[in-house]
Amino acid sequence: MMANGFAPEGPINSNTEHEGPNVLYSTDPADFRYMTVNVPCQSACPALTNIPAYIRALYESKFGLSYEINRIVNLFPGTLGRICSRPCELKCRHGESELGKPVNICHIKRAAADFRPPGHTYLSPRFAPSGKSVCIVGSGPAGLAAAHDLAILGFDVTIYEACHEPGGMLRYGIPDFRLPRDILSEEIQNVLRLGISLKLGVNVGVDISLETIMADFNAVLVASGCYESMKLGVPGENLAGVYPGLEYVMDVAAGYKESIGKKVVVTGAGFTAFDCSRLALRLGAEDVSICIRGFEEDLRVTHDEILEAKREGIKIRSLSLSKQILGSDKVEGIEFQRTRPIERTSGGRRRVQPIEGSEFVVEADTVIVAIGQAPRPVTGSPGEKNDRGVLLADRKTFQSSTPGLYVTGDYLTGPTTVIEAIASGRRAAERIAQDLTGRNFREWAVRIQDFRITDRDRSWDVLPRIEMPTVLPVKDRFLNEEVVEVESGYSSEQAQEESKRCYLCYLHYEIDVAKCIYCRYCIDNAPRDCIKLVKQVLLDETGAVKELVETTNWLDVNAVVIDNSRCIRCGECVRVCPVDCISVSKVELLERPLVQESKA
Repeated sequence: MMANGFAPEGPINSNTEHEGPNVLYSTDPADFRYMTVNVPCQSACPALTNIPAYIRALYESKFGLSYEINRIVNLFPGTLGRICSRPCELKCRHGESELGKPVNICHIKRAAADFRPPGHTYLSPRFAPSGKSVCIVGSGPAGLAAAHDLAILGFDVTIYEACHEPGGMLRYGIPDFRLPRDILSEEIQNVLRLGISLKLGVNVGVDISLETIMADFNAVLVASGCYESMKLGVPGENLAGVYPGLEYVMDVAAGYKESIGKKVVVTGAGFTAFDCSRLALRLGAEDVSICIRGFEEDLRVTHDEILEAKREGIKIRSLSLSKQILGSDKVEGIEFQRTRPIERTSGGRRRVQPIEGSEFVVEADTVIVAIGQAPRPVTGSPGEKNDRGVLLADRKTFQSSTPGLYVTGDYLTGPTTVIEAIASGRRAAERIAQDLTGRNFREWAVRIQDFRITDRDRSWDVLPRIEMPTVLPVKDRFLNEEVVEVESGYSSEQAQEESKRCYLCYLHYEIDVAKCIYCRYCIDNAPRDCIKLVKQVLLDETGAVKELVETTNWLDVNAVVIDNSRCIRCGECVRVCPVDCISVSKVELLERPLVQESKA
């Protein structure tokens, strides 16, 4: 505790273990809460990637280390560096209103993959064999993530995949102009090299029953994703020229390139809708539009994806609700009704209301319906199912009603993002390992280390965000027979320049109130309102700081406190402090192995 009964603003460190001089690990709930608030990019990542650490490693030209910091938790840095939904960037402190645009975190991740040295050594610390076997149904991101972790933890792993190549939605649901197949194949191979057995072209439930598999393994994990496209439910949806979005993308990926005419209308607000529209241009369409019920700001894709689609000439028609698809034998157009926005749901999504008498028609040779996917039913399998025949399981434990049968990824939750599927697969693997062995193999902990003052230059705060370069001008993207990846990636110099913009939020600044002389030099020199005169520090139930009660009355001041949730880690406070009462530490949320205690 601090003087005057104040809890420290930073980590409390009551449950700690020392690693060595000036380094310790904490599992105190207050420290986990601190990380959630003060390193917002990492807490926003479903896989909890240590973002400040990999950005810093790349800045120091340690490209291989940067790649491994990523790969240890998200497994596919080169893939995710191209197609991640980037929830981290939405929470980046550099993107706060008065600070500019978020750091281009995703593109830095790709640079780590692009520039790791030849002969890079992959770090895969292995546990001793457990003597247990696990079968995974599906080799998409969730299945591969679970297989990777189970293999690391010493389990014998077999994957059954219905398609003829592994990757699931990564391979068959994302066009190669966004994700080159050689990049994907290399990173999948880095998972399979752990001794995982892969059986391709085996459709579980058709070629082999789930019951048969369960008899041969200690546990089975269903990670077969969402491959059943949802329907609009409007008249005319069965006309020739109407395609389900996911099947359309998968057919193109498999080499089927049917003529789709000149005018294409796509309905949907997610990545599949955008993939379909951009593929249509590459297959000869001249007029492509994406129609959505709400506003453009409601789209569930990244800003970069919207920008590239518009550059390529795709139109986005907002406030348009599908009413019917027109035509006799083949599509001739689609009728929409205008909508107006009303309130938002508890989940933040905007609700819309149709406007009577506002119908209008858009001509079309092809209509692609990309409004979402659902899991396919598993026929004749054990376990409780919903009314569609989809296997049910607990979203926290991943367990179905049948012992030894687990579910993860999009099959469990419905369509999510790749990074969410990876996180789900890893958590399911951890649960299976615990259930089969009765022990925990790893734990999350906060690593705390004394650190030097930041070497960030103040001029870096105003560096402009470096946008992703593209390979070809828009007019040339559709001329080549060979598919060309649209985004060319950063040069190493661009990546390092963008990495300078990171505030390194894993650095923690703290004032020792016992040494502080209340001179206010730190407050006067801080470029942001992040150092405060406080009369009280309120704590939450974990012991973490909940609120700083500020005061302007010197008689009420009990401490000068650095608010790390506002701090931009410029180091000015440390430089000007005349009594050297401000310390800097590096705090990182990490996964570490647990050593099994020997039984005497």
